[in-house]
Amino acid sequence: MISFLIRVRRRLASTHKPSSVLLTLLAMAALGNIGAGLAQNPTTPQSATPQPVDAANPLVGTAALDQPSLIGNAPPPGELLYSGMTSPAAALPQSATETAPVNVNVDLSYPAGVATPYYYAKPTMIGFTGGGGSTYGGRAGPMIMPVVGDWTVPPDYAQSYYDKASEKASPGYYSVDLATFHTRVELTATQWTSLMRFTFPASHQANVIINLRRPGGDVEVVDERTVRGVAAAGHGHDDADGPWFVAEFSRPFTRFGTFRANRDNPGYGIGDQDVQAGRRNVSGSYAGAYVTFDTQAGEQVLVKIAHGHSADEAEQRLRAEDPDGDFARVQAQARAAWAQLLDRVEVSGGTARQRMLFYSTLYHSFASPRLVARKGEHFTDAAGQMQVAAYDRYGPVPFWDTGRNQIALLMLLEPKVVQDIMHSELDRARERGYMDTSFHGDHAVFLYDGAWQRGIPFDYAAAYTYLRKNATDPNGPRGYLAEYIKNGWIADIIPPGNPSPPYAGGKAGAATTLEYAWDDHALADMARRLGNTSDAQMFLQRAGNYRNVFDPSIGFVRGRTADGKWIAPFDPGEPYYNFMMKEASGWSTLWLVPHDVQGLIDLLGGRAAFNAKLDAFFSTPYQAKGVCRDCTGLIGQYVQGNQPDQQAAYLYAWSGQPWKTQALTRRILADLYGSDASGYGFPGMDDQGSTSSWYVLSAMGFYPVDPSTPDYILGSPIFDRVRLQLGNGKVLEIVARNNSARNIYIQSATLNGKPWTKPWFSHADIANGASLVLTMGPEPNKAWGAAVSDAPPSMSPAKNQAR
Repeated sequence: MISFLIRVRRRLASTHKPSSVLLTLLAMAALGNIGAGLAQNPTTPQSATPQPVDAANPLVGTAALDQPSLIGNAPPPGELLYSGMTSPAAALPQSATETAPVNVNVDLSYPAGVATPYYYAKPTMIGFTGGGGSTYGGRAGPMIMPVVGDWTVPPDYAQSYYDKASEKASPGYYSVDLATFHTRVELTATQWTSLMRFTFPASHQANVIINLRRPGGDVEVVDERTVRGVAAAGHGHDDADGPWFVAEFSRPFTRFGTFRANRDNPGYGIGDQDVQAGRRNVSGSYAGAYVTFDTQAGEQVLVKIAHGHSADEAEQRLRAEDPDGDFARVQAQARAAWAQLLDRVEVSGGTARQRMLFYSTLYHSFASPRLVARKGEHFTDAAGQMQVAAYDRYGPVPFWDTGRNQIALLMLLEPKVVQDIMHSELDRARERGYMDTSFHGDHAVFLYDGAWQRGIPFDYAAAYTYLRKNATDPNGPRGYLAEYIKNGWIADIIPPGNPSPPYAGGKAGAATTLEYAWDDHALADMARRLGNTSDAQMFLQRAGNYRNVFDPSIGFVRGRTADGKWIAPFDPGEPYYNFMMKEASGWSTLWLVPHDVQGLIDLLGGRAAFNAKLDAFFSTPYQAKGVCRDCTGLIGQYVQGNQPDQQAAYLYAWSGQPWKTQALTRRILADLYGSDASGYGFPGMDDQGSTSSWYVLSAMGFYPVDPSTPDYILGSPIFDRVRLQLGNGKVLEIVARNNSARNIYIQSATLNGKPWTKPWFSHADIANGASLVLTMGPEPNKAWGAAVSDAPPSMSPAKNQAR
């Protein structure tokens, strides 16, 4: 206990947040050391350099940055600052099932933008979930909570303080001590089942509470060891795991009952809840069951949960994947699955913190897309029909997010998985009539064009049919497409009263124009490869539409009204949330031309003017009046915490100053990931693996500015050596000689033993394995990679210009 008090005192001094920690301390002091008699954490052999699976910590990304200089003026009063929105859940790679801790009551509200179940700073736990639920898992059901003693009907969940020092997360496993209830919780998972192991104290009231969250549904106590239920219509029915659940306990319970929230009584008071001991069936909001055990100190109760589109399917999944409920075996299998994947990338050098962040972000980069069904398994397709998977079927790709970087990482590591993802997207297009889009833009084409250029076999003509339909049918998923085709740009309507900044509403016309132009460039390449010359010319012409929203009088991308006039007033430093821009300012949106960086250089007046503008971008103070919740992780006007400008640091490769890219990427990696008091903070949201993938790729020393091309732009690797096992079994090795925190600049390079002067390489250069050797130094070699002939490809031809 004394050592625990010392740890808490140190944490109080480092976090400057005494209230929640002090409450935990008081609770722990009153309860004593709850670890006595409880099951211990699984031990892992320790070595000087942990194995990748041991270095990965799923808690990374669950906290927010805490330095004011890095977070601008976010969040608005009364809200939490956006964290990475990752979860420390136990799961398999890209699995539809997550067994997750829940410390955010999203049944009542979610204070941080999306329904994420866990926020690192929260001091109390309200439950645990098994299943997918939704994109971020915060509404997954049922909620399950071990409660010793009295409990309350949700949404007034019986909460427990939990000991942060006891909280452990590793790939496929999570554990925590619930201080209030003297109970340890351990979680692990298979593809379709969740396992929860509760280690109780001695008690006649060792309860487990199970409920279906706010929408409710039907719950039944089937027998002395089994509870099952189905979520109400509209909640859980569209999820890959299905609305039904079956929960089976490892031993009979001694007592049970059911409950629901009593919505008939609008008031509050003692005895107004509908709770009945011995009742087996209940329906309604927060419908649930409670089961009670008599336990000795250290006695364990295991509950395993499976979901399905019917009770029978849930039961079949429970039996097929986890017939005996062996927690240790399932945990070992989950760890082995992650180890096999994480071992594909070996890094040496760097610091322990950098290695932890690298493997943790690599872990999170496999958050999406989620596996819906293995080959031969049943699933419900986009048209609502039950099908048998002919291949591993995946859910939708969040293209606006991971389409910018993670898909390129998957193409390097798992091209066979990428094939299955492309099959999944194509079949979903056949079922729906259109190719999937995601949030903003129409970026599915990045997946297909990028895979084609990297040599991944597929029926690209079939995919192109639907990609083209998206881009030409005004009734399809591309918003404002008729306007875009007619004018070459998308207008915005000035809100009544012209509020400043008018960031809340609008069509994001300027940003959408840029996104569609980027899409059209990739479509032009696919059309050309298919021999469709007329389509290639049409889309290539449309790829230049970004110029139609560039105002040369001020040197920024800017919104236009329907009559073509520039929208005024206009402040490029204001984060217009949907008005003209999308979750970004004019400064951030300016760089959203990845397919034609040379064309943007020309618009800005040549290399020297472009570099001056880019320098100003990274140095102009962020002093916005309007609040952009997504705009955290700041360097000047640059925002690492959101997608629109995450490629901007790499653009110096086109303008003859790649040494600035080397310095900036090192700074972003060091300052904007894990620099908070917990060491787990992220800039903005991870967006299902996007922000994590940026770290992984940049830490290795390269980044796909335009993933629809086969090109990777060099930065500055933080490790002395990286060995990346490509999907074809070949190895890409990147060696950084003389590398250190001071020696961040590339002095010279060789590729496969030959001198290399380009600040980029193509997939063809490394597809059969390669050795890239970079000699690093403390001062920039301003001549290396500076020649116009060394610049990466671009839609517009490069010109001989002064540096």
